[in-house]
Amino acid sequence: MANNGDTRKVAFICSKGSLDMAYPALIMGWAALGNGIDVTIFFTFWGLDMITKSRMNNLELSPIGNTNMKMSGIGIPNIVSVLPGMTAVATAMMKSKMTALEVPPVGEYLQMMADAGAKMYGCKMTVDMNGLKKEDFPDYVLDVVTAADFMDMTAGAQIIFI
Repeated sequence: MANNGDTRKVAFICSKGSLDMAYPALIMGWAALGNGIDVTIFFTFWGLDMITKSRMNNLELSPIGNTNMKMSGIGIPNIVSVLPGMTAVATAMMKSKMTALEVPPVGEYLQMMADAGAKMYGCKMTVDMNGLKKEDFPDYVLDVVTAADFMDMTAGAQIIFI
């Protein structure tokens, strides 16, 4: 969709690697692509887990300190969240609900977005900090770039930090 003759652009900065924080950028990015908006995603800090081959389909949802767990309908008291296995329970619950809604897993969702034209980049500082290499990411991660590079690439875009 054109806006005054220019293609609209949106850029997401994904800084969280938990299951519940992966989906907002994916859902909003997918909607943007469907509306003809140019989408660029920069994965930094724990958000890099979303595109790391060994982690992307094993993201978890920790109920510890997550006051929004009441949305699940069972209202898990925060004190119960520290019990062993509660992260696995919360993760399984969220994955089950997403599957029931026919929402693809994170890795599949990212591939769909790449196929639809989203551009994805890893953060060089985070990659260096964690001893990762370009080979640790799927082919649709176009490159590992600095924050300054990302800012140059997304000039004029609406930036959404997640």
